Amino acid sequence: MSSDFESYEQDFAVLTAEITGRIGKVPKLVGDEKKQMVVNVEKQLEEARELLEQMELEVREIPPQSRGMYSSRMRSYKQEMGKLEADFKRSRIAYSDEVRNELLGDDGNSSENQLIKLREERAHLLDNTERLERSSRRLEAGYQIAVETEQIGQEMLENLSHDREKIQRARERLRETDANLGKSSRILTGMLRRVGVRAMSRLGNGGCLVHTGVKCGV
Repeated sequence: MSSDFESYEQDFAVLTAEITGRIGKVPKLVGDEKKQMVVNVEKQLEEARELLEQMELEVREIPPQSRGMYSSRMRSYKQEMGKLEADFKRSRIAYSDEVRNELLGDDGNSSENQLIKLREERAHLLDNTERLERSSRRLEAGYQIAVETEQIGQEMLENLSHDREKIQRARERLRETDANLGKSSRILTGMLRRVGVRAMSRLGNGGCLVHTGVKCGV
């Protein structure tokens, strides 16, 4: 099982290295070349996400006593993936110095003003992007907590349902036991009453014989 994880790990390392190199090239390109590079990076990022999913499935199959180390590595890879995605978003709106000069030209103050404006817009976009990413992470964390809370609540309800069934069965057995005890008590009382009557009758007959020498009742 760990060998499969390590194989996915190697593929992930190679793929992320290629993605990093291509992300660095994006700001240096314009037009169709940039669009094609962006498409290629998006495909590789999707492949990297799929590898992470496979690795996570493998970790779930690892025995709990050995899972800690792999879980720690998974967290590191997810952080790396998040950084790659953030760098890719920045690269799509960034331009190298050569491309910027080509787009803006070099006509003194006008070009400088346009360059300053472009930098301000870029910084604003990056700030908004990071803010959205933070909000998304908070929402994901909140959703995960809600899911875990719902699962715990469901388990508690199931346990309560099982306990209630046990209590009901115990009460039924108690009622049956009480009924059996009552029946047995009545039977025993009747038997004792009959035995007592017979004993008293015999004692009475014996007393008549001793005192009179005649059977009583004759």
